[in-house]
Amino acid sequence: MPKFITIGYGDRAGYDRTPEPLRQASHANDARLIASGALVGVAGRCLQVRNPQDTGAVRTDGPYMKSPLPVAGFAILDAPSLDEAVRLVSQSPCAIADGVVEVWPLSA
Repeated sequence: MPKFITIGYGDRAGYDRTPEPLRQASHANDARLIASGALVGVAGRCLQVRNPQDTGAVRTDGPYMKSPLPVAGFAILDAPSLDEAVRLVSQSPCAIADGVVEVWPLSA
């Protein structure tokens, strides 16, 4: 079955503006994804790693990508199609709470 990586973007203000019943439903959606085997997690502090021409690893604090909303979490899930992956994550906290979720098909 195809795998998809999702990146959720959202902030506390959007989460707090979302009515409690919608927030609880979105967390229940994440729980169902986890129960079905998806790997779902909250984003931690980011760093970049480079190893130019194999001269040694260099770490830099902070993300490479820029976004108006901070990265809030990630998931790796199996779905039979991109449409189904979109359906599955459309009820996640970031999608519901005025954020956004990117869905990236993963090919081996």
